[in-house]
Amino acid sequence: MDPPNEAYPSPSHPLSKSHTQASFTITTLKLPILKADPIDAMSARLGIPIPEMIFGDNLVRITHLPTNWSITFSAEPALDLVDKTGSRMLRVAYAGEWSSSREKTSAGISEVVKPYDWSYSTDYKGTETPGKGGETLGEGNEGIPIELLKRRDPILFADEVVLYESELDDNGISILSVKVRVMGERMLLLCRLFMRLDNVVVRVRDTRVYVDFEKEVVIREYTAKEDGFGNVKRNLLMSGLMPDAITIAMRDSNQIAHLLPTVEHVLENVALKQGS
Repeated sequence: MDPPNEAYPSPSHPLSKSHTQASFTITTLKLPILKADPIDAMSARLGIPIPEMIFGDNLVRITHLPTNWSITFSAEPALDLVDKTGSRMLRVAYAGEWSSSREKTSAGISEVVKPYDWSYSTDYKGTETPGKGGETLGEGNEGIPIELLKRRDPILFADEVVLYESELDDNGISILSVKVRVMGERMLLLCRLFMRLDNVVVRVRDTRVYVDFEKEVVIREYTAKEDGFGNVKRNLLMSGLMPDAITIAMRDSNQIAHLLPTVEHVLENVALKQGS
């Protein structure tokens, strides 16, 4: 469920940055961490405590100008997909105590421990607004053309936007961020959840959005990867890394994502060119 309109960040903010390429406009907005009152309001709307570092006004949006189709990445709808039942809740020795203390810091939340996924793992793939002709992403077989993205085309616009981050009370990290780079003929957006719960599990959930500006085709690829913490450390050791280097690598999703087995993969696309 999308958040209420008044809570939704606006791409027309004076501090937003935008770039128009062919029929598409790419907009980013980066603002400071939310203050106490907006944090309490968001926590009450979502029904769970929210991460310590919440950038609730940040966003990345891709808009197709002729149809008004768009896809937006922001924090609140991502957190709204975090499990609130406790059925997928991960546990450490003092998870209950930590959960209880977090809830006491948020207005509108009962001080009784509520079950929720306190690792803030989300399968958020962006918030899509259909085009005025009903254009929307649907199941597809065409993958992202990696070879074209390897070309050394000049980058016309690039940005990185953090949506939320939590150190899981010193038990690891959970961070959701968005990177975007725009070239003359194509662009790629990567929304990545990186969650490492020490001595338990490592997750990387990637949503890639590829746009072909000439064809006006959008491809969305979602890939979820996951493995046990011990397995990841063992694979890093087998790759030849020394212990200090392994510690550093475990904090860097770029160094471990390729080691994790894929547990879910979804391809979708939409053709936006008028008359296509």
